[in-house]
Amino acid sequence: MQQNTGLDKNQLISFGIFSMILIGFMFYFQNRNAQAEQEKLAMEAKKTEQTTKAKPVATHLNESPVTPASVQKVNLQNDELSLEFSSIGGQLTSVKLNRYTAFGGKPLYLFSHNNASYGFRFTDKTGKVFNTKDLVFTPAVAGNTVTLTSKMGTAVIQFIYTLKPKYTLDFQVKTQGLSPLVNDGKADFVWDYTVKGAEKGRSQEETHTEFSYAFNNYKSYDYDARSEMNEPDETLNWIGVKQQFFAAIIEAKNGFTNSKGNQESIEEGDFLKKFNFEGQVNLAGNELNQDFTWYFLPLDIDLLKTFDKNFDEIPPLGWSFIGSLNRYVFMPMYNLISSWGIAAGWAIFWMTIIVKLILSPVMFRQHKLSAMMKVIRPEIDEVNAKYKDADPMKRQQETMAVYRKAGVNQMAGCIPALVQIPLFYALFRFFPNMIDLRGKGFWFAPDLTAYDDVIKFGFHVPLLGEHLSIFALACTVVILIYTVMTSGNIQQPQQEGMPNMKVLMYIFPITFLFFLNSSASGLSWYYFVSNAINIVIILVIKYFILDEKKIHAQIQANKQKEPKKEGNFQKRMREMMEKAQEQQKAQEAAKNKKK
Repeated sequence: MQQNTGLDKNQLISFGIFSMILIGFMFYFQNRNAQAEQEKLAMEAKKTEQTTKAKPVATHLNESPVTPASVQKVNLQNDELSLEFSSIGGQLTSVKLNRYTAFGGKPLYLFSHNNASYGFRFTDKTGKVFNTKDLVFTPAVAGNTVTLTSKMGTAVIQFIYTLKPKYTLDFQVKTQGLSPLVNDGKADFVWDYTVKGAEKGRSQEETHTEFSYAFNNYKSYDYDARSEMNEPDETLNWIGVKQQFFAAIIEAKNGFTNSKGNQESIEEGDFLKKFNFEGQVNLAGNELNQDFTWYFLPLDIDLLKTFDKNFDEIPPLGWSFIGSLNRYVFMPMYNLISSWGIAAGWAIFWMTIIVKLILSPVMFRQHKLSAMMKVIRPEIDEVNAKYKDADPMKRQQETMAVYRKAGVNQMAGCIPALVQIPLFYALFRFFPNMIDLRGKGFWFAPDLTAYDDVIKFGFHVPLLGEHLSIFALACTVVILIYTVMTSGNIQQPQQEGMPNMKVLMYIFPITFLFFLNSSASGLSWYYFVSNAINIVIILVIKYFILDEKKIHAQIQANKQKEPKKEGNFQKRMREMMEKAQEQQKAQEAAKNKKK
């Protein structure tokens, strides 16, 4: 089963490049430009609707034509949802979330303009297939309940919808007299859904739009980004289509079996993806008397937890440790800070400060180590010059001896880097999936979960798209300054063919720009603040904490002393280097022998 990594195809390529640059070294970059222009699909949907109204539709069994006069619409509404039902197929034709708006302040509809249809498909004893989508129902409204009734030959089918709080719509299906018509004791639930975009960042929202489902009696959850979905061996408790911040879900009390589906991306326009799902429901005595429930949910973790159906796993906050960081550290931290009445952007600012304080012991050691390595650069250059023509292993041993005499443990610098990798990935998941940040503006960014595009090119630029994010640009500049300040301790390559790490370190901030340009502006703002703090820490260490003259004096004094006894780590490193040196000599001797 293919899991959603939160990355689209271009992002996966960028992630690979990014990984080679930094972890061998550390992060990754990506870009996929947002594309949103035409409304072809919407126009086609309207034409389809007009065609449906204009042409009579005949059912398979009662052959009653549907005319414009026979199409009836009824409505239910509460504080959370506004729903419209049609007599054609007894379906929901419109679902509006009253407490939310789409980007730009437009009403937020999950179902509208024929973008969703569903129903039950049966096979009769002659092998003929008929679908409830094609039937004409008679609606009746009583309070918060709509009952739609239709005849299929001598059989009667009822769809009973009851609107409840918490974005919930109960859906009961009752049949009478169906048994003589149905052949195999099974029915297929068929759901076609074309998802309309609701957010600013099309590429980002499309990446997060996919199938979601639970199985194993609500104990297991998964989501699927494959073009073809196939679950023949599992009984799905519910199936849903999630977007970046919202989800449409149908739950079957007796489950769906032999489930399959597909999804197809839409390159441009108002719509993101087309979904099709088919799952079997078993009939009791060849009658379909089962309970279902529709949920049209904002992906708010606190709300989702109240259902106890694995809904809180839908937001892609990351698996295992990454997800735990978001659920139990970053989300509570942001909620606490924002509860003080602080604007979203400043809440992120203070969240950055708190994270820096928590990591300060580790980060301080890293920055001090970096500063000390810069101080002893002349000593390293002296060793390189002295052993310029010597064996590389010997030169490396002497270099390590300088570090040891100065009290510099190179391996200690790896720990902060390793700490920051899960933090970075957790934050990469946090900012575009935190619904409390949705629609919250800060300075020139109208939405901190999407990019800012004050600078618009009016044409497409490879890797950047049609805009330049100011937050991404500012973050890149600060990272570049930080890189310049810390790159003095990086050794130049001593052998031909070896990469120049200093050049690679300068390339990293530039690649970061391409990654951040289409990412959440909240992420760029966080890393702008974080790296600005790093710069301040380096300056404080250099001018107020680190005594360069004292370090030089200590190195010179250590040269006159008897070398310290090797520790276990140094001993293992020396033995490994000596062994590698012996192997290298053996290989060279073997080559010379062949010649």
